[in-house]
Amino acid sequence: MTDMLSQIRSLGDQLRWVAEMEPPSLGTHADVLFAGMGGSGIAGDYAAAVAGPHGTRVTVLKGYGPLPAWAVRARPLVIAASYSGNTEETLDAARSAQEMGLTVAVVTTGGQLAELAGTYGWPMIQVPAGLQPRAAAGYMIGATIRLLEGARALDDQRFNFDEAARLADEIVAEDSRQWDVARRIADALAGRITIVYGGGPVSSTVAQRWKTQINENAKMPAWWSVLPELDHNEIVGWETLPELTRQALAVVALTDRDDHARIRARLDHTSALTQYAVPWAGEVESEGVSVLARLISLTAVGDLVSWMLADSAGVDPVPVATIEKLKKLLAEEKPA
Repeated sequence: MTDMLSQIRSLGDQLRWVAEMEPPSLGTHADVLFAGMGGSGIAGDYAAAVAGPHGTRVTVLKGYGPLPAWAVRARPLVIAASYSGNTEETLDAARSAQEMGLTVAVVTTGGQLAELAGTYGWPMIQVPAGLQPRAAAGYMIGATIRLLEGARALDDQRFNFDEAARLADEIVAEDSRQWDVARRIADALAGRITIVYGGGPVSSTVAQRWKTQINENAKMPAWWSVLPELDHNEIVGWETLPELTRQALAVVALTDRDDHARIRARLDHTSALTQYAVPWAGEVESEGVSVLARLISLTAVGDLVSWMLADSAGVDPVPVATIEKLKKLLAEEKPA
């Protein structure tokens, strides 16, 4: 478990590493299609949140090719991201982009994706290997953002990388205020299925990250939902089984200054209306000025919570045995 904590604590250094590298020149693109899965795929969601206010559209594909039909007309830059370089869905999407004659850029440590980049001359940012893909978020998010800079889809983000790295270092320090916040939330979530609520471009993006980190690190079920949408369906779902949900589930809310003004009122009312059926374990507000820093601040707290949940459950957060078993089973099957 110490190894995963050390990987979590490397987030700031990962962001500094990315800030110091020079991105390749990719021409000019206002549309970007990002292809990636799992711990690598989340980089596309973060890049979309960063790029949105700048007028750049980043569409995230988490699956196989072929690419969506609109790509034929829009001719987006395609960013294929796989930490291992061997993610079959991402490889399929990258090959589809090549067949369509689109510009492709790559983020990886190596593997088959690096081989394809060498074969086709795709620009590539090769990040350091040796981490769990989900623990390499700083590398993958940062490299994706730097590629957007290289495509003139974003202005220079290096100042924001510095802010985000500083916040990450502060949060993961064991004597920090945010460590105590993570501990209180983890204690309230222990032994329960976690639901993470967000309500805007930043908070909703990181809610997804919290969910997947709890899945992979703590080996526990979790889901994420987004306000205001959940107030049109999920809020009613607590009515029939309150005795069960009260004992087995808990909600965490993530908030950010870019959440719509009505989200605050919705969050307060939703909490009041559902507390009879599900305990609310806490609320975490983003910190920082830039979008990137605010994303990273919520991410660092969530990563700590997932590690603490693993610790309290007595499970090793590093291996993902069931995912590896699934990959082996798929590899043994021949495509139809």
